[in-house]
Amino acid sequence: MTAAHVSSPLADLTTGATEYDASELELLASTYEQPPGLWGWITAVDHKSIAKRYIVTTFVFFILAGLLAALMRLQLARPDNHIVGPDRYNQLFTVHGTAMMFLFAVPVMTSFGLYLVPLMVGTRDVTFPRLNAFGYWAFLTGGLFLFVSLLLNIGPDTGWFAYVPLSGPDYSPGKRVDVWAQVVTFTEISGIVSAIEIIGTVFKQRAPGMSLNRIPLYVWSVLVVSLMILFALPSVALSSTAMLAMDRLVATHFFNPAEGGDALLWQHMFWFFGHPEVYIMFIPGLGFVSHIIETFTGRPVFGYPVMVLSLFVTGFVAFGLWVHHMFAAPVPQLGATFFTAASVLIAIPTGAQIFCWIASIYAGRPRFTTSMLFAIGFLVVFVIGGLTGVMIASVPVDLQVHDTYFIVAHFHYVILGGVLFPLFGAIYLWFPKITGRLLSEKLGRWQFWLFFVGVNATFFPMHLLGLRGMPRRVYTYLPEMGWGGVNLFISLSATIIVASVAVLIVNVVKSSRSGAIAGFNPWDASGLEWLTTSPPQHWNFHHIPIVESRTPLWYDSDELKVATGLRSDRREFLCTSALDATPDSRHEMPEESYWPLVMGVAMAVMFIGAVFTPWAYVAGFVVAMIGFAGWAWPRGENPDRIVTVDRRPPFEAA
Repeated sequence: MTAAHVSSPLADLTTGATEYDASELELLASTYEQPPGLWGWITAVDHKSIAKRYIVTTFVFFILAGLLAALMRLQLARPDNHIVGPDRYNQLFTVHGTAMMFLFAVPVMTSFGLYLVPLMVGTRDVTFPRLNAFGYWAFLTGGLFLFVSLLLNIGPDTGWFAYVPLSGPDYSPGKRVDVWAQVVTFTEISGIVSAIEIIGTVFKQRAPGMSLNRIPLYVWSVLVVSLMILFALPSVALSSTAMLAMDRLVATHFFNPAEGGDALLWQHMFWFFGHPEVYIMFIPGLGFVSHIIETFTGRPVFGYPVMVLSLFVTGFVAFGLWVHHMFAAPVPQLGATFFTAASVLIAIPTGAQIFCWIASIYAGRPRFTTSMLFAIGFLVVFVIGGLTGVMIASVPVDLQVHDTYFIVAHFHYVILGGVLFPLFGAIYLWFPKITGRLLSEKLGRWQFWLFFVGVNATFFPMHLLGLRGMPRRVYTYLPEMGWGGVNLFISLSATIIVASVAVLIVNVVKSSRSGAIAGFNPWDASGLEWLTTSPPQHWNFHHIPIVESRTPLWYDSDELKVATGLRSDRREFLCTSALDATPDSRHEMPEESYWPLVMGVAMAVMFIGAVFTPWAYVAGFVVAMIGFAGWAWPRGENPDRIVTVDRRPPFEAA
């Protein structure tokens, strides 16, 4: 660290580095060395390793849930079909919905955040690396439990919302609903862990100089979502685990009107989580679109303050909409009008963001890469879903189309438009950073057009089915209803979506092996994540950068300053103040550990075993105490890690 300035943000990572830098890089490589083989995989705590596992696992669950959807569409392609019976169909649509909502849409967005946020804010890892690893094991356990239960014919069968009294002990004997309740518990614990990681990282580990008005828009989006998770997820965790499961397993009566309970209480508690969850899913997508448009127009997104405030307004108002899912339930009509107003109001901040994106494209020089095409496709599909959302915010309209395929169409337009289009665009944007190789643009364009055509051809006709009276969640229908032709067209169109996803898989597998080498910054993007190697080293940054603008690689790259003083023989990261990101302390990160896995096993024993015997709580508690003791046991310094290095005072700007 000898120069007053580095002439390039990549200078310390190239062969032109000084001998002192080269020796320190060797020391960093030794300090962050990962154990080899399976043991290294089990004990890893690096945020990039955990995030990549999340991403791959969520896409596996996405493909499995998609196969269930394909089987349902095959069943509905013709009237009086008998490919699956009513009982199996109930399990199919319940597991499909549960997997898509709890195992894919929310965790895939937070998993990208776990990978990108530390890189974007200029730090070496998330706040609590071992807790991050524990969150993954909890998530994996819940997902495996759900799909294994389906194979064993004890899959949930009351819908992904598990309405009581249908899901209560009188109408759903057996273990199917108990499985659903415990799967929700696993996923909510994992989601809360991810939220804690992101909040702590954003508020306390930003690079020096990255004040609140310089935080990247994607980081703002996942921060808003993380705050929403902390308020929304405890509601469904409490209602599913502490209330529904207890009604079923120990004969409490939270939702039993005959004993003083209230069945409508379940809907209020579930949708207080369930509607914010829709925004939890697509708000990170708004952040993806902002970065895609910024990168491929070559200019900062227009209206930065408006964009940030819109994210917060959306997240806040999202908690005031839940009753619009209950307009057909016995709720006071005067109260319903207020929720109608809130449902219309929430379209305003998202509309403001759309106008900012359009202004950015108009004022910039757009490059229509695959990522940019998906961003434009998002604008089209998401606006259609938003317009139908405003329609069903009206009580009279909702009463007519409630529980019909019109709602299925609206829901999938919002989810696919707000989640999958931005997500696929983000994959093409950041795949080079994650793997070091570029995806094929030719295959990417094929994927985009197949997906765009497939989504519209599959789900737009569902609006017509709903207006013609076809109810949702029916496993077959009579020929006389006249729905057969439209359903056949929808089922055939769904194969286009399958083909699109298959093209993506081929592109990822092929490009990860033989794609073009990406280099540091193949898109000439502006964020700090492009300051590192592709893929990044375990320590992310050799020197912690000092930020002086919102687009540091565009406006600061000629004289990018760095902060020195972090030890290379220990896994230290820099803590900064929450408002202005001024350095205030150093913190040492833990090394690899198998105790997060032990805690994950303990939770699996406790919650899965409790479905079948209460003694599982005792066994799980014992294992958990062992895991907690090993996790928290104080450890002395490893003498092999103590190396004397000549260094400057902490956090001196180089």
